[in-house]
Amino acid sequence: MTGRARTADPYRDVDVIDSRAPRFNQAVIGSLSLLAFLLGVEWLPAVLAAQLAIGLTLGRRFCLPCAFYFEVVQPRVGEGRLEDARPPRFANLLGVVFLGGATVAFVAGAATVGWALTLLVAGLALLAASTGLCLGCEAYMWIARLRGIRVRRHPERHRVDPADFGLGPGDGTVAVLFKSPYCLSCQRWWEELSAAGAPTTPVDVRERPDLASRYAVRHTPLVLAVDAASGAVVAVHRDDPDPETVRDVLRLVGRDRAALALPA
Repeated sequence: MTGRARTADPYRDVDVIDSRAPRFNQAVIGSLSLLAFLLGVEWLPAVLAAQLAIGLTLGRRFCLPCAFYFEVVQPRVGEGRLEDARPPRFANLLGVVFLGGATVAFVAGAATVGWALTLLVAGLALLAASTGLCLGCEAYMWIARLRGIRVRRHPERHRVDPADFGLGPGDGTVAVLFKSPYCLSCQRWWEELSAAGAPTTPVDVRERPDLASRYAVRHTPLVLAVDAASGAVVAVHRDDPDPETVRDVLRLVGRDRAALALPA
């Protein structure tokens, strides 16, 4: 079975991540940490710490569980919800600290401390993998709030799957309008784009809740200017369709003449 096409490249778009990828990685790290304890393999936590550190410093291509997920699992099950990549990255850093501490403890002859740290990693990682509750991620978001850093649980996608909207490579740049019943701004956007003859694909979130969920649409209107060939989102508008925002969308979808005709 082949899953839905990617909307974010896992190796280039590193500011976001498929939410299933960290859980897969946590399942691997947690299971191997538990296995190390059960079999008494003191060197295995060091290997896991090194693997996490390599992935953090050299990138996802060098994180073996990550690469396996992106190359083998994701093409079959499809891309999951995209999330901010910073919280799981921080959780991995905590994993390096605890597993590294366990390694130091083993070398120093403090096996009890080493196994305690290893079991802590196993428990937290398996909890995150099985329930989605990542305490390391939550710790990052708590620290981020204290420092005034904005963390988005559902960051705006900068690519979409053109097939979701019936678009093909020859369609150029198209306006995708997410709308809902009784949304007056949605109706005004539709009227403005239709009057200008702009290529527009309307998506009623009541009729297509799957797309609303996939693209984290929480409010309407949402207007995306989408390159139909690549799926790249080249502009996003959420407000009422004032002349300036409409002009911006129309320029992008190749209706310069109509855009210039709008009142300033």
